Amino acid sequence: MQDTEPRILVNDILRISVNSTSPESNLLFASMPANIGPGGVYEKEGYRVNSNGFINFPVLGELKLKGLTLDDAQKVIEKQLVGILKNSIVNVSYQNFKVTVIGEVNHPSTFTVNDEHINMLEALGMAGDLTPYGKRENVLLIRETEGKRVMARVNLNDKDVINSPYFYLKQNDVIYIEPHKTKSVEYSHSNRLMPLIVASISAVAVLATTLLK
Repeated sequence: MQDTEPRILVNDILRISVNSTSPESNLLFASMPANIGPGGVYEKEGYRVNSNGFINFPVLGELKLKGLTLDDAQKVIEKQLVGILKNSIVNVSYQNFKVTVIGEVNHPSTFTVNDEHINMLEALGMAGDLTPYGKRENVLLIRETEGKRVMARVNLNDKDVINSPYFYLKQNDVIYIEPHKTKSVEYSHSNRLMPLIVASISAVAVLATTLLK
């Protein structure tokens, strides 16, 4: 079975909530407020994973979460809180899980999603689906893992596409929809016709001017 669970990466921003029987403790462990980062860039509230894979968490200090799933990160934090809080419940979620869809789609863009369990079809839906020229049978996925760029082709017309390790998306994935050759042919044909159309209009205009004199 393919591992479709996204793993926490450097520069991920995590929202971490801790709920217990103590309201004061809940407030202490709440996600950090939003702020303006370097260069005036707005940063969403949460805990950013630093270049070494750690977050700096209240009371507990540095916790290494890089490489873990959200469930694993939740268990790590809950274990560290044993003896500090009673009956604590920890929830961990992404604040900056984003994917990019470009090429032959109606609304190409980068999308920030709240649910990390997003697949290709859902991402294409957010982008307004493919244009009539999009190649559904040869979708290009670009993914970076541990600093290495991986490119893979996915056939969305294949009934077994859901078993592809690339069907479910991960942070910063890029989907590129290539155009069919027919688009370039039609575009080229239109370009060849344009001078003839302009010439015909000009000829009609000259004829009309002559008749009116």
